[in-house]
Amino acid sequence: MDLRDKTRILVTGGAGFVGSAMAEKLAQDSNNFITIVDNLLTGDKDKIPALPNIRFIKCDVNDYSEISSVFHSGRFHYVFHYAALVGVQRTLKNPVKVLEDIKGIENILKLSKNTGVEHVYFSSSSEVYGEPVEFPQNEETTPLNSRLPYAIVKNVGEAYLRSYQKEYDLNFTIFRFFNTYGPKQSKDFVMSRFISMALTNRPISIYGEGSQTRTFCFVQDNVDACYRAFKEKLFVNDVVNIGGNVEIPILELARVVKKLTGSESEIKHLPALKEGDMTRRLPDTTKMRELLQREPLPLEEGIKIVLSDTRYIL
Repeated sequence: MDLRDKTRILVTGGAGFVGSAMAEKLAQDSNNFITIVDNLLTGDKDKIPALPNIRFIKCDVNDYSEISSVFHSGRFHYVFHYAALVGVQRTLKNPVKVLEDIKGIENILKLSKNTGVEHVYFSSSSEVYGEPVEFPQNEETTPLNSRLPYAIVKNVGEAYLRSYQKEYDLNFTIFRFFNTYGPKQSKDFVMSRFISMALTNRPISIYGEGSQTRTFCFVQDNVDACYRAFKEKLFVNDVVNIGGNVEIPILELARVVKKLTGSESEIKHLPALKEGDMTRRLPDTTKMRELLQREPLPLEEGIKIVLSDTRYIL
């Protein structure tokens, strides 16, 4: 395949849940050629779409010698940097490992600047807001006050992007992801964990009383919003919250999952986490809704779609 006339796009972390979905969306345009890199620490090759304009390279973005060869051979126009160590429990148990991702961010930006990349899209996180002090959480006005290593890494990543834009004119868009769910999500996350437990009638475990609230964004809404930012060159050098806009307590989520699965699972309360389980999440999704150009998928409809494909959650 002659790639000289193709729009060449790198997706790091493309064997992960959201990364693979983004790669698949990008690949729907036959003029795009997508290179996925992933170290498969938390990713899975089975999530990578089997499409002719997608190739996979096992690579650790935190290792400069590995990722530099990919950049110099790929000569990418755009980069979606989605690679990261994820999962609340995993990141709390491996705080030093989490900090290694700063090196990966530095590698991606240095190589993007040196090889002519036009724009970098970065998956940040709602965790940068920490324990919120403003609702809804707005990209411009809500303080970024989390002290958890994972959130600090994302905050540092955002600072790197702004610095590279100012000094080297490398354009960026920051997506702050709130809870996203869908059929290929691993069991490290609350929605997929609840569904897996419910389908097998195991106790659905909740930390604390379950009064902590979250919003949930179906993966296709996430991807469609981010794709339009890319395709239409919107929110350049800006930050966009990507998430749902309907708050639900975690205890109520467990009850909804039980209802939709017809489960006999009991709801089991575990001791509250000492850190990392914020009391409330509610993003200002004004920018996302502008990108999406339609109503987001209601929670129960999204869960029903997940239940129609249980390959990744049992």
